Amino acid sequence: LQPLFKMSHSCSKAGDPHPGQPYKGGNFYAFLPDNPAGLKTAKLLKKAFERGLTFQIKSCNGEERVTWAFIPHKTSLDGGKARNGYPDAQYLHEVGTVL
Repeated sequence: LQPLFKMSHSCSKAGDPHPGQPYKGGNFYAFLPDNPAGLKTAKLLKKAFERGLTFQIKSCNGEERVTWAFIPHKTSLDGGKARNGYPDAQYLHEVGTVL
């Protein structure tokens, strides 16, 4: 599976680092295996997204921008755990624990 999150440019709200300030969005990719465990994880990630837990706004080099929040995502098909990619035999267990 290849979920794609398209986060638009907008203005931050109360609770963000600088409420009312514009921030940059972006395209975010995440990869899951196409198997029962991957599908189960996709459903949990969807719930987390709907609850506003997937992304956060951070200040980076003087500008506000959307970044991943604390839920780990696999953003590459290779490179292993060190590069947020596969192979990583523990990923589904680890993300399931966080979710």
